Amino acid sequence: MKSLSYGDYAVFLVYFLIVACYGYWIYRRKHNADATSKDYFLAEGSLTWWAIGASLIASNISAEQFVAMSGNGFTMGLAISTYEWMAALTLVIVAVFFIPVYLKNKIFTMPQFLHQRYNSTVAMIMAVFWLLLYVIVNLTSILYLGAIAINGISGIDFKLCIAGLAFFAIIITLGGMKVIGYTDVIQVFFLILGGLVTTYIAVTKVGEFYGHPGLLNGLSDMYSHANDHFQMILKKDNPSYGDLPGLTVLIGGMWIVNLNYWGCNQYITQRALGANLNTARSGILFAAFLKLLMPLIVVLPGIAAYILYKQNVFNPEMMGSITSNHDNAYPVLLNLLPNGVKGLAFAALTAAVVASLAGKANSIATIFTLDIYKKKIRKDATDHQLVVVGKITVVVAMILGVAISPFLGIDKKGGFQFIQEYTGFVSPGIFAMFILGFFWKKASSNAALFATIGGFAFSVFFKFLPKMVDLSSLALSGFSTKNAESGLYEIPFLDRMGFVFIICVAGMVIISLIDAAKGKETNGLEIDAKMFKTSNAFAVGAMLICGILVALYTIFW
Repeated sequence: MKSLSYGDYAVFLVYFLIVACYGYWIYRRKHNADATSKDYFLAEGSLTWWAIGASLIASNISAEQFVAMSGNGFTMGLAISTYEWMAALTLVIVAVFFIPVYLKNKIFTMPQFLHQRYNSTVAMIMAVFWLLLYVIVNLTSILYLGAIAINGISGIDFKLCIAGLAFFAIIITLGGMKVIGYTDVIQVFFLILGGLVTTYIAVTKVGEFYGHPGLLNGLSDMYSHANDHFQMILKKDNPSYGDLPGLTVLIGGMWIVNLNYWGCNQYITQRALGANLNTARSGILFAAFLKLLMPLIVVLPGIAAYILYKQNVFNPEMMGSITSNHDNAYPVLLNLLPNGVKGLAFAALTAAVVASLAGKANSIATIFTLDIYKKKIRKDATDHQLVVVGKITVVVAMILGVAISPFLGIDKKGGFQFIQEYTGFVSPGIFAMFILGFFWKKASSNAALFATIGGFAFSVFFKFLPKMVDLSSLALSGFSTKNAESGLYEIPFLDRMGFVFIICVAGMVIISLIDAAKGKETNGLEIDAKMFKTSNAFAVGAMLICGILVALYTIFW
C-alpha cells in the first residue's frame, strides 16, 4: 500500500530536523560576512577528509542509484554493480594523478582549467555544454526519479514530490558548499543505514518465501533461484548486453565513463578542490571504500524484487507498476517494509536525492557565476554580487529542472541508462581533452576544439549509424547487438564511447602536431613528478581496494 504511517512521518521528521538544524548551525558557525565567492562555492580549506568523502558519496548516490540502478538490478542483476565497483578503483586513480594537477595549478572549476590550459573559447564552449548537461540531463533525472520513488512509497502527488525535493535542496544549497559538505555527512548516515535496513528486510523476505528465514539463507536462495543475476561479465546472448557489453566494462568504455565523471566533473571534483592534497586524497579514498558498499544497498534489493516479482508476491497493483516500468521495483519493495522502518527508508531516499540535487545545483551556480557571469557579463562584480548571482542561479536551475523533467522520456529509457547514455555524448571528447591537457604539453587549443565539437558530432553519428547502415555483421565480434524495440543492430553505447575517444585522441594528436609545426605555442601545466607520490597509509588503502575488487570479479565473473 502506497502510504506512510504516523510513525513513518515521525522518523522522517526527525531526519529533516536533524539535517535542517545542523545545516543552520554550520551556516551560523562557519558563515563570514566577508567570505569570498570561492569560500561560498568551494568551502576553501573548511572541509575535513571525512566530510569530503561523505559529500562525494552523498552527491553521487541519488535516485539514479536507489531507483534506476535498482531497476537495472531487477533486469540484469549484479552486472550493473560494475559502475560502483569500477568507480572505487577510478577514485584511487583520480586521487593519485588528477587531484594533484588541479591543486598544484590552483584550479577551482573545470572551465578554468580549460581556459588556463587551452584558451577562453574552449572554456566558454564547455561551460555552456556542462550547464546544459547538468540541467537537462542530470538535474531533471534526479528530480524525476526521486519523485517516482517518493510517490511510490508515500502516495504523495508526483508533482508535489518534485516541488518538495527541489525546495528542500534549494534551502541547503543556498547555504554554500560548507553547509552542503557537512550536512552530507548526515545524509550519508541516513542513506547507508536506511539502505542497509531495506536490503536486510528484502533479502530475508526472499528466504522466508522459500521457508529459509535469515539473512544468509536469503542470500543463498537468491543465488540459487536467480543465478543468472549474479554474473558481472555478460555474454553476447544476454538481453542486457547492449548496456554492458562483456569485457568492455573492464577494458573499454567503462573507464571513460568513470574517469570523466570522477576526474573531469565539476559536480564531483568541487568537493576536493578547496582542500590540501593530503586531505583531498584521504577523503577520496574514504569515498572509494564507501563505493564498494553501494551494490549491497541499491543492487541486491533489485534482485530480491525480481525474485519476489517472479513468484507473484506483490499485489496486482504493484505487479502492474513494475511491469510498466522496472524503475518502480525499489519503491514497490519499500511498501513491504514495516511501519517506522518504511519511514527510515523514506528518509534515506530523500537524503540521497536532496544531497545530489544540492551538489548539482551548487556546481551549476559555480560554473555560471565564476566562468560565465564573472568573465563575460560583469567582470568587475564583487564577491558579494557573485554570491548573490550564484544563489539566484540555484533557484532558476531548480525551477527549470522541475518544469522540463516530465517531458524527457526518462521513464521509457530507464533512468540510469538514460543518464549514462546521454552523458556519454560528450564524455569521450571531454576526457580526451583533459587527459592530453594534463600530460602532453603539445596538446593545442585547436585540438581541444576538435575534441569538444568533434567528439559530440561523432557520438551523434554512431548513435544514428544503425539507421543508415546494417551493422549485423559486427554482431559476431560483439560490437553490435540487436535492439529488441527497433529490430536494428546497434553499437553498445559503451563501445561507441570507446570508439569516439580513440578518434578524439588521434585527431587531437594530429592537429597538435600540425600546430606545433606551424610554431603555435601551447600553455602547459605545472607538473612535478613528486606530487604523484602518496603516503604509505594511502598506498595500503589503495592496495586493499584493488584486492577486494579482484576477489569480487573472480567470484562473480
